[in-house]
Amino acid sequence: MVATVATAAIAIHIISVTTVTQATGESSSRIIVVVVVLVVVVVVAVVVVVVVVVVKYTVVVVVVVVVVVVVVVVVVVVVVVVVVAAAEQLEVLA
Repeated sequence: MVATVATAAIAIHIISVTTVTQATGESSSRIIVVVVVLVVVVVVAVVVVVVVVVVKYTVVVVVVVVVVVVVVVVVVVVVVVVVVAAAEQLEVLA
């Protein structure tokens, strides 16, 4: 279970970093922001999974929790990337 969450987190991290790098051609401050957000969300995800396992819910509940967390991570990463890109565009125009 923890291995599944860790694998998903690593995959999301690689995808998000690659997406940011391709979209911007940069890999500095944006990557740091994305990594910070991912670390926070992954820690929360691991805590949630541990609580679910300790409380001994069914496998279906665990899978649903993992899927929801993965979706939330992707949405957060996309929002962060869009906001950072928009902020930099405004700075360029100013």
